[in-house]
Amino acid sequence: MKYSTRVSDAVHILAFIALDPKGSLSSGSIAESIHTNPGCVRQLMSSLRKADLLFSIKGHPKPALARQPSAITLLDVYKAVEGEKPLLHLDTHTNPECGVGIYIQLSLQDYFDQIQAKAEEEMQKITLQDILDRYRKKLLSGCQF
Repeated sequence: MKYSTRVSDAVHILAFIALDPKGSLSSGSIAESIHTNPGCVRQLMSSLRKADLLFSIKGHPKPALARQPSAITLLDVYKAVEGEKPLLHLDTHTNPECGVGIYIQLSLQDYFDQIQAKAEEEMQKITLQDILDRYRKKLLSGCQF
């Protein structure tokens, strides 16, 4: 089963820009840091730009944050790159003739909705600045990943 790393990669892009705003910020150099391809970085940056989290001009490797890191929440990033896509997904391929197959999914959706609301509430509290502060703390402590 494949899982999305779009939020993680988008935060990585924003952090890369915040930590070295005068460095080489081409999609190629950012892609090297994320270990992906430049096209993926450009696609994520486009989503971040549309959500007013990033300023960038096509062909100019000088992207900049559109807001202070303390004003960019994890929820902002999540919504920018995932839209309304939920964190948890039901199996839509269950047998429609099976009572368990139908009603367990409907029952589970109620709980998935609760989890989504709580997760978004928590993501709203975490800012890019919080993430950068924790990054610096781990960097200074020599934390091994």
